[in-house]
Amino acid sequence: MAKLGEHLLDKAVFSRTLSKWARNARLARSANLISLRRQRMRARQLKAHLDQLIHVADERLALPLEGSTSFPKPHNADWSWRPELWRGPLPTPGMSAAQTRAMLGNEVTLFHDCEFSELTLRQLRNLREQDLAPYGLRMDVFRFDGSFLSLVVDLPDNGIDGLKRTHLIRMDVIVELEKPIEIFARLNIKNGPNTEQIVRELDLSQEQTVVEFDLAYSNLNERRVEGAWVDLIFEGPEMNQVTLHDLTFSRRPRAQI
Repeated sequence: MAKLGEHLLDKAVFSRTLSKWARNARLARSANLISLRRQRMRARQLKAHLDQLIHVADERLALPLEGSTSFPKPHNADWSWRPELWRGPLPTPGMSAAQTRAMLGNEVTLFHDCEFSELTLRQLRNLREQDLAPYGLRMDVFRFDGSFLSLVVDLPDNGIDGLKRTHLIRMDVIVELEKPIEIFARLNIKNGPNTEQIVRELDLSQEQTVVEFDLAYSNLNERRVEGAWVDLIFEGPEMNQVTLHDLTFSRRPRAQI
């Protein structure tokens, strides 16, 4: 009952305030200059807060919703995950002249061997209707004097718990390129003193690319799995803009033959 009363009071206050400013706007041409100057100052103060509210509301209410973990996955998947960079806003949304080992969030790390970095990374808000991920990552590469460039995504612990050689690990990525380049994905699984690696090239003929890593073809020691990460390796990235609109992972057991 108290909440209903507060709602009605708030509605009445808003209605009176709206009527007051509507009246001020109608009479602005005939108001005396002293009153008009005072009203202008108050209107500007109010407008600053309203503009900020509208800007944030438009961003948060635009599709897709922040924090979304919704994406297509195999029906028998026993684990799925979208990294934080693609789920919600980061405290530091970007960097310029990015150095090697620079991190954007807690799960994505940039590696390169440039002597002079002309790389920028920026988290951006996905506003396209077809996007399921709330955010994306844009990488601008200008002059590139190095021999390699990669983004490393650390997989969470629950992604490797119970991991077996009978598993398939799937990566779905939506890539937009300014000009064509080759991109490779390398799955790394640390097990004891060894690190198993499986490399796949992304088929960029489609906007959305699916890559699968079949662990049956590895020498994985299931009892000693300690961690896993995926390298996204960019070949010949100079003078290019790469936008990763979405990046998701899932795993499922292989069909038994």
